[in-house]
Amino acid sequence: MQPIIIYDTTLRDGAQSEDLNLTTADKIKIALRLDELGIPFIEGGWPGSNPVDTAFFQEIRSYHLKHAAISAFGSTHHPSCRAEDDPTLNALAACGAPVCAIFGKSCERHAREALRIAPEQNLRIIRDSVAFLARRMEKVFFDAEHFFDGFKRNRDYALAALTAAREGGADTLVLCDTNGGTLPSEITEIVSAVHAALPDIALGIHAHNDCELAVANSLAAVQAGATHVQGTINGFGERCGNANLCSVMPLLELKCDGAYRCLPEGSLPQLAQTSSFVSEVANLTPFTRQPFVGKSAFAHKGGIHVSAVNRDSTLYEHISPDSVGNNQRVLITELGGRSNIVSLASRFGFHLDKDEPVVKGLYAELNKKASLGYDYASAEASVELLLLRKLGRHGVREFFRLVQYHVTEVRREHDSAPMTEVSIQVDVEGTQEHTAATGHGPVNALDTALRKAIAQFYPRLMEMRLLDYKVRVLSANDGQGGTASVVRVLIESGDSNARWVTVGVSHDIIEASWQALSDSVTYKLYRDEYEQRKKKPRSGKNA
Repeated sequence: MQPIIIYDTTLRDGAQSEDLNLTTADKIKIALRLDELGIPFIEGGWPGSNPVDTAFFQEIRSYHLKHAAISAFGSTHHPSCRAEDDPTLNALAACGAPVCAIFGKSCERHAREALRIAPEQNLRIIRDSVAFLARRMEKVFFDAEHFFDGFKRNRDYALAALTAAREGGADTLVLCDTNGGTLPSEITEIVSAVHAALPDIALGIHAHNDCELAVANSLAAVQAGATHVQGTINGFGERCGNANLCSVMPLLELKCDGAYRCLPEGSLPQLAQTSSFVSEVANLTPFTRQPFVGKSAFAHKGGIHVSAVNRDSTLYEHISPDSVGNNQRVLITELGGRSNIVSLASRFGFHLDKDEPVVKGLYAELNKKASLGYDYASAEASVELLLLRKLGRHGVREFFRLVQYHVTEVRREHDSAPMTEVSIQVDVEGTQEHTAATGHGPVNALDTALRKAIAQFYPRLMEMRLLDYKVRVLSANDGQGGTASVVRVLIESGDSNARWVTVGVSHDIIEASWQALSDSVTYKLYRDEYEQRKKKPRSGKNA
């Protein structure tokens, strides 16, 4: 089994995504999580280029990493000075990281036009820069920028740039598809040629995703002899992103007949959770259709598919979801049949037959609600509550009962925004609670008022937060359309352990919001009680 060295550059190259901004604390959190996953090299940033990266290299020293070495990133020395006098190289050597990667021009055109120096001088700069760092650091990786474009323009010069880095003492030569425009067939051909020309040094690949080929190009490079792969979690990166390590690693470990190993034994099932964690820290919504780790990667909607999956999951799943830490999901929609209900019910310990009356009743009810506009494919928490109530699942009780709510919204001529006030009366465990709250709009005010009314009974409710609120206007069933249309509201909520989505549908946007909000709160309370019951020891003689 060939070990493949994974070099994660989420904290540096990934942070160049236009919608991604990481603080030093964010970088520390992500680095620790990547180390827990078993990534051997984590690129922390460019020392001295900005306060966040500088602080990261200082703070990460106080943590003991189990698997990873922290790598610093920089460039070859400036043409106007010697390596010994270059601020970038000296900052790399002094940052405390044991490893570094420096990039240099491997394309003759870039040496002439971007650096505006003679190609021969560029080769000396590469050699001297690598040699300076090799004397001061444990490992030096040379990132040959624009290598594939340069190789196609002038093969001899591109190879000369690699040779210069090797002579300087580079441990690995990383071939960069900087513009992301190379095809897998070209990657295979060029990496094979480099491997034949320089057989005595490790080769790596750094692929960008401008043609949606970064993952394919990384695999092609490995199959042609590369043993080092650079990329980012979730494919974050400048422009269209970098090679997505959440796809590269399972592809290499699970789809290549056991030929490659990327992570320590047993680490791959942490992948989906790591992907979600990085998105959460970066404050970015996870891409649900992302292969392997996305929420939809193993989701089944069509009834025929679900019926087959119930018999043998491999009929519609190319790997076991557990192998990457993901889960199979069966969606309840108007496209799904009774097999979907049977499959979903089995997750909660109910073993039903699709011909049972309760299944037929549920199927009819779900279809009716779908025709009214309920989107249960998106709102799995609402459908779980519906199923459990119908099936008599213990624990899904009436935690609170709405007596009434009253929403008042006032906007005066000179006010910058309307003022919303909600008064709400609920029955909680036989006690009437009547409270009021103001908020930024009716939904925020409703949420605040409901929590205020019931939090004294359920203190853990204060952990819950509303993450997203979506409204869609649907065609009215009575044909009136326009402002008489039906409104569907989806609310995403979460706590420290999970995220869930609930749905409400009504002609009235406040009523639809209340339905989704009350389901969301109920789901939180149900899950908390369910987890508490699991932790309690069983009573009895042998307890």
